Amino acid sequence: MPEMLDQSQAGSLASVPGATIIRRIRGMIFSALSTGIVYSFVGFASKGACFDAAVDGPEPVSTCVNLTLSPSPLVYLGIAVTVVVAISLVLRPGRTEASALRLIDRAVIIMIAATLVWAALAMVSFIALSIEPPGPGGTFTIPFTFGVVDVDITR
Repeated sequence: MPEMLDQSQAGSLASVPGATIIRRIRGMIFSALSTGIVYSFVGFASKGACFDAAVDGPEPVSTCVNLTLSPSPLVYLGIAVTVVVAISLVLRPGRTEASALRLIDRAVIIMIAATLVWAALAMVSFIALSIEPPGPGGTFTIPFTFGVVDVDITR
């Protein structure tokens, strides 16, 4: 009797209706998690510089500007939305197994490609930022970047 139980449990995964789709959804979720983890590491950068300002007094005043780029929360939201939309579309009535598998594969491709493009744009926009310190009483403005930029000005 235990031999029959072992055989039926081992073969049951292949005989479960929709097992192929479930495996593909599991792969999509692992891809989403992996993409988010990789983006967390790739999405960081920093740069800085110090400038001497001529002021009235015996010594010039040095101003240092440090910029730090962090990953954007919009990317994580986009990954989550992609997974939820893909699963929702797979559950629509009339969907065949082949079309469901294609939809999941496309969602994974879109998720990874969009994250890579966003990370590249974040790096390019961060590199293009000027680190000139603001004048006295001025503010340091950051144009739109594809990440979160923290500014640290020390005088």
